Amino acid sequence: MDLTNAQMRDIETLIHPYTNLDAFRQTGPVVMERGEGIHVWDTNGKQYIEGLAGLWCTSLGYNEKELIEAATQQLATLPYTHTFAGKSHERAIELAEAVKEISPHPTSKVLFCGSGSEANDQQIKLIWYYNNARGKTAKKKIISRKRAYHGVTVATASLTGLVPNQRDFDLPIDRIHHVNCPFAYREAEPGETDDQFTDRLAKELDQFIEHEGPDTVAAFFAEPIQGAGGVLIPADGYFPKIKKVLDKHDVYFVADEVICGFGRTGNMFGSQTFDMQPDSISVAKALSSAYLPIGAITIGDQMYEAMLEESRKIGTFGHGYTYTAHPVCAAVAIKTLEIYKKRDIVGHVRKLAPVFEARFAKLADHPLVGNARAKGLIGAVELVADKAAKRSFDPAQKVGITCQMNAEAEGLLSRALGGDIVALCPPLIIQEDEVNEMFDRLERALDATEHWVAKEGLRTA
Repeated sequence: MDLTNAQMRDIETLIHPYTNLDAFRQTGPVVMERGEGIHVWDTNGKQYIEGLAGLWCTSLGYNEKELIEAATQQLATLPYTHTFAGKSHERAIELAEAVKEISPHPTSKVLFCGSGSEANDQQIKLIWYYNNARGKTAKKKIISRKRAYHGVTVATASLTGLVPNQRDFDLPIDRIHHVNCPFAYREAEPGETDDQFTDRLAKELDQFIEHEGPDTVAAFFAEPIQGAGGVLIPADGYFPKIKKVLDKHDVYFVADEVICGFGRTGNMFGSQTFDMQPDSISVAKALSSAYLPIGAITIGDQMYEAMLEESRKIGTFGHGYTYTAHPVCAAVAIKTLEIYKKRDIVGHVRKLAPVFEARFAKLADHPLVGNARAKGLIGAVELVADKAAKRSFDPAQKVGITCQMNAEAEGLLSRALGGDIVALCPPLIIQEDEVNEMFDRLERALDATEHWVAKEGLRTA
């Protein structure tokens, strides 16, 4: 195929995350030019519904004037200052107050950073710091879950439970372990009810902690819905059972709200939707509707007291980033939270969720779809070769990627995940007619993929 000048320049200069770098040299990128509302346009003028809100993040859509004005005004006032050595600024203070006010658990302080990966990375550091302050110097192991996604730093990629994020990177590092996730479609035993399945997972976690030694296990990380792992939605009752196990063994509980936070599941936080009761949350993405990079973690009273004790001992809190609570990013985040409240974005999600979830449920009847799942305004379909047997396609056939490309041809941006799972997570401002148009496009993409699968004989290959 003939590549444009921009595509050729891209190939010779950029490294693209989550891309087959060799195959990419032949295809080149889709170069995006502008966005408005839930739509984006490429440099050829083709319009797309941004069905994944960018990367699960552009919650208020594109070209939101109030966010642009907040950034512009702050740039003209104080484009940069820092929070090191006791310095501060009004935007940092105001944003910390706003996050603390809506936090789903008792919060003493807020620590800012630049991304979800950084948020979870500093959670790990503080958990180790906390247990040193308590004199529990052996209590350092951290439990994550298979198919989890918590970031891509050395530490957070170790928390992540996906093979491509670890293979040949010499990960995971030690002291980080993975237990089974609440993915009933693939992990429940034949005939096992949701209650029996979640009871088993809680028992397995309890046994794992007992085996490792409760005095060595420090923390448990969990997304309310496992996003990049396949949009895995836990059954009701899963997290309360897990929480009992964690409390029994004095294990710190971190809820990774990077995808689910700020309205995605029909509550301000996924922790509220699934009754998680965490000790801390990590947020990023929709904190600023992705207009500028910013993340944060919440800190409870016990953690803060430990940080005070360590500061007395060492003389400083030896952690922070150049861009911690960057004033322009903070200003945009403040305005984002203000918009969520004044436009009742959570109420809007609750109103649209039945439509969104019903359209996903309807896809379960499609000959390619083995499982369809959705909560609030996030969902996915899992494509299989044999619906009755739940038999997957060979990964080399790239059925999920083909469906994603067919959706793109229909003017819909989706996300193909491992296991031939195709996900949607649109901007929260989407309207009912736009939801239906998005699913109409996805259905046409599924039909085109089914036609290709049948023509190529992929079910029997």
